[in-house]
Amino acid sequence: MASRSLDARIVNAKVPAPPIQANEENLLAGAKVYKENCAVCHGLPDQPPPAIADSMYPNATLMFKGKGVSDDPPQESYWKAANGIRLTGMPSFKGILTDTQLWQAAQLVASTDKLPDSVKKALALNHRRPR
Repeated sequence: MASRSLDARIVNAKVPAPPIQANEENLLAGAKVYKENCAVCHGLPDQPPPAIADSMYPNATLMFKGKGVSDDPPQESYWKAANGIRLTGMPSFKGILTDTQLWQAAQLVASTDKLPDSVKKALALNHRRPR
């Protein structure tokens, strides 16, 4: 029931088409944004799931396991990242990330099943945040 409500909210928001292309430059920038802000919960390719992902309710979607959200339009991922999702661990990144950064991350997660090698490499490099 909650997911239907969320889906309706996103549809009613009428998020426009992405203002940026899913080209290599934007996907590389999206990989940087994703690694710094999203990977801690949503994971990285060819890595074990983050411990926090299974501790959340509902569990955080793993973007590089199975379909992830590659079957969702980038507008949906943009809206979720910008606004957060109530009653979950998904925060709003509005005011934290720029609109361009939100779109770059949305294009990245919408393209997880068809990333160029350069982006896969960027996601794999230095995947742990410094402490």
